[in-house]
Amino acid sequence: MTRELGKIIMPDGLFAILGDIHGNWEALSAVVEDASAQGATQFVSVGDVVGYNANPAECLHRLRELNTVGVMGNHDYYCSHDDCIRDFHPLAANVVDWTRSRLSPEDVAYLRGLKLVRVIHGFTVVHSTLDMPQKWGYVFDELEAESNFNYQTTAVCFYGHTHQPVIFEKAGRVVRCNGNQTAITLGKKYFINVGSVGQPRDGDPRASYALYNVATRRVELRRVPYDIAAAQKKVIEAGLPERLAMRLALGV
Repeated sequence: MTRELGKIIMPDGLFAILGDIHGNWEALSAVVEDASAQGATQFVSVGDVVGYNANPAECLHRLRELNTVGVMGNHDYYCSHDDCIRDFHPLAANVVDWTRSRLSPEDVAYLRGLKLVRVIHGFTVVHSTLDMPQKWGYVFDELEAESNFNYQTTAVCFYGHTHQPVIFEKAGRVVRCNGNQTAITLGKKYFINVGSVGQPRDGDPRASYALYNVATRRVELRRVPYDIAAAQKKVIEAGLPERLAMRLALGV
């Protein structure tokens, strides 16, 4: 891996783009296994490695073992800073406090060192939006995606935050692509949500991530089953809200 004018240049190959892992070790392990079986050689994170589930430190350490390049999500930020979180939903605020107590000084330093936006081998990664990434805005529909495209300087940008996988394409107007695969076409731009590894919210409880083949310029959104019951058991045993365990099985 080399750097050029602040950009990260990585070898050509198959990139596994992961997002919103949220401390779910079982889901992360299943996704890494699936991505490796598909031939992925590089791992990228669009943020929120921690929060909600019971293994934040373990997930951080696994990503570092994989030499993952990533950006900061809102949970990564609040779990590594002492900012007031009274504007958070009470459920999320409780988990932030719990997660802070589970992170080592090294973990905190790693999270604090993450950038909000990165360009990696010709594509961009961000957790929320490109116009004001520090505000943690959401992009659910074509109108919200249109605003983001005005700030997108690369053909492809991967993002997360909504926990709902979707591919937006812009060629004049913004459209939502059908299906889970798309070819990156010259002259068009793509804003792609990779979904959530650790807490999907689109009604499908399976872990979600994306594969991006730089050589063939194809993106695939993939779903991977994992041991949900084991992840739920850990949430309960950790004393985290039971609702967090229940939603894993529902994908909401």
